[in-house]
Amino acid sequence: MSAAEPATGRPDRQVVKILALVAFLVLALVYYFIRLGSLAIAYIADGEFAGVALGVGMLLLPIVGIWIVWATLQAAFAHQRLARRIDEEGLEVDTSQLPRRPSGRIERAAADELFARIKTEWEADPDNWRSSYRLARAYDYAGDRTRARETMRRAVALEKLEREA
Repeated sequence: MSAAEPATGRPDRQVVKILALVAFLVLALVYYFIRLGSLAIAYIADGEFAGVALGVGMLLLPIVGIWIVWATLQAAFAHQRLARRIDEEGLEVDTSQLPRRPSGRIERAAADELFARIKTEWEADPDNWRSSYRLARAYDYAGDRTRARETMRRAVALEKLEREA
């Protein structure tokens, strides 16, 4: 049972709200892409040079947008799968005892100490997706979002290799 599912076995209310919001946003984007695509085709069909150029440019926007939405959803589902597995294995980074700022973020010194400890774990086993996942979380807690995303991509790739083996 994951953290998102209470003892009743039903998904947490907050998770359902987030999923509904994501579904709404994706549907709104699909509607936007269809409308923009049909407008682009109309400009292209006009036959005027400026209309064709504008239409081609407008047609690229939905194509790029669809790719961005797809890539973002794929990454979100992959990260969620890893989070669920880490939670089931009891390996989630415990930050409950760390001092926090009024905003709720972990204080910098504590986040740096946590990062140093988890990086040492990762250095002992860098090819394990679990240690990469934990390192990505530590980067995030330390405020380094770029490295967190990069390391999470590595964790996803390593976990995929493990599943396929």
